[in-house]
Amino acid sequence: MAAAAAVSVVSAAFALFAVLAPYLGSAGAAAVVAAVAAAIVGVAGLAAALKAEEKARPAAAPDAMAFAEKAIEMVKERPILTIGAGLAAGVIAFRNPALAAIVAKALLDSQKPPPR
Repeated sequence: MAAAAAVSVVSAAFALFAVLAPYLGSAGAAAVVAAVAAAIVGVAGLAAALKAEEKARPAAAPDAMAFAEKAIEMVKERPILTIGAGLAAGVIAFRNPALAAIVAKALLDSQKPPPR
C-alpha cells in the first residue's frame, strides 16, 4: 500500500508538471510542483504538531491571542519551515487571488466574538 501511495504522489506531481510546463516553462513548472509539495508537507506537519500538542495538555478555551502566540512561537522554533510555508502561500495567493481572499475572510470572521 505504501508503494501504491508513493506511485500516486509521483504521478500527481508529474501530471501537475505536465499541465504547467507549457505555460511556465520547465523551471517554472518544477518550482510550482516543489512549492505545492512544500505546502502539503507544511500543512501536514503543522496539523500533526497541533494534534500532538492538544494531547499533551488539557483543553482550554479558544483565544484570539493564542493563535498569534502559537504563530510567533512556531516562527522562533522553525524559521526555515515558516519561510517555506510563507513562500508557498505567497505563490498560491499570487496564482489564485480569489482563494487568498476567501482564506483571509475566513480568518477575519473567525476572530470576531460570537454574537450574544
